Amino acid sequence: MIRGAADVARGLAPARAARPIEPGERIHVIGAAGAGASAAALLAHEAGGAPDGCDPGAPTQYTAALEERGIVVATEHDARHVNAGRPARLAVTKALTSVQPDHPELVAARDAGIPIEAWQQTVADAAASQGGALVAVGGTHGKSTSAGWLVHLLVSAGRDPGAFVGALLPGSLTGGTPATARWGSGEAFVVEADEYAGNFDAYRPSVAIVLNAEWDHPDVFEDRAAVVGAFEDWLRAPGAAERRVVINTADAGGVELAGRLPDWGERVITVAPAGSGAGVGYRLSGSMLWLDGLPGLSAGVAAPLRLAGAHNAANAACVATAAAALGVSAPEIAEGLASYEGVGRRFDVKGEHGGVLIIDDYGHHPTAIRATLEAVRSRYPGRPVWIAHEPLTFHRAAAMLDELAAALAEADEAVIADIWAGRDPDTTIASAALLAERVSAISGRPVAAPGSPEATADHLAASVRPGDIVLSMGGGRSYVIAERLVSLLEDPGDQ
Repeated sequence: MIRGAADVARGLAPARAARPIEPGERIHVIGAAGAGASAAALLAHEAGGAPDGCDPGAPTQYTAALEERGIVVATEHDARHVNAGRPARLAVTKALTSVQPDHPELVAARDAGIPIEAWQQTVADAAASQGGALVAVGGTHGKSTSAGWLVHLLVSAGRDPGAFVGALLPGSLTGGTPATARWGSGEAFVVEADEYAGNFDAYRPSVAIVLNAEWDHPDVFEDRAAVVGAFEDWLRAPGAAERRVVINTADAGGVELAGRLPDWGERVITVAPAGSGAGVGYRLSGSMLWLDGLPGLSAGVAAPLRLAGAHNAANAACVATAAAALGVSAPEIAEGLASYEGVGRRFDVKGEHGGVLIIDDYGHHPTAIRATLEAVRSRYPGRPVWIAHEPLTFHRAAAMLDELAAALAEADEAVIADIWAGRDPDTTIASAALLAERVSAISGRPVAAPGSPEATADHLAASVRPGDIVLSMGGGRSYVIAERLVSLLEDPGDQ
């Protein structure tokens, strides 16, 4: 069933033009232990506000940075969080409003006349507090890797950007504990812009990147055309007359999007493999990336990449194009491309234990699974690859069952963990066992569905052999598979 953005965001105030956060402004962040909401709290704090939050899931890998700054996150929801202190506003994730629009804290805020906004609005307001050009990185795949790459490049070039990225940035970029946010004093603020149900509507960038536009989020998008339409609507939002957009036209959705913007002229900068006629051409030879046609630069740029895969060559080319549009020099672009090592949970190599190499990755869409598998095999040729997959949401697993099964069957071995429900109201429409059956039918090999991420790690520890690679993939708790497997292989007595 397709749900409209208004239904998913029921009770939230519509996105508005960003405004600086007021000194001491109390902002209560519901779901503050998540990647995005934790960034909203961090950035509100750095902008001079007084955020607090709540999340029954705390603590998480994202809350350590909040604790470091003294931001209190209660481990339960309670209407008293609203009634006792009367915040100026609530910042909320649509994962809550989509399944529980009458949550007690939301009801208390509505009764008190307190604005309820998506946490992305708080991030946008923090960016307005810093000032400078807002740079938004969007696309179905690669947003976190590319946004983190642009932040790294700008930092290495001495530009001191602010940022929100949907994956942990290392302490070398945050200046302390790894976090999904960075505060800066420079003239750029980078945000990861998610298309789901209008999540990116609060961001009105000076420069936007669209890495790709593929069908995803089947609960709100009927097909790829609907996804492309959402990107077009976002790009044409207020401020469009001064906006530039970098589009990867090696992607079919990118081609369609660029074709919808004929009136933008040179403000659309296309990126694609060399010889395709795009404004910026790139070529990957081994690990060396060659770029020509970067805006404002008379010479090309060449840089060795540490991130594997053809998809990361495209990501790097888009990042370099946006950096050039912001006035970064060719040598600075080359250095920023070459020295980037990635962000958390994106091709995150956990090490080799008991002769088994373990890699953790957020990928959960069939295209992302295939691209990451290709990158693993190009980096480690000849080694058997297991994929331990935790499907992200029941509605996606149901809608993409056959596509997921076909992608997973390309691994040498596969194992399926329980589905992570996320914002799903219906958990009966798919199952890990059903997906395992489909993968087995395609591959001709038995595929287990052991249960929880912990049980999945236990199954792997008893099944893998020296020389194998285990690629844990998914967006919920799949990182637990990698972490527990490392522990079990380091100390087999724990099995």
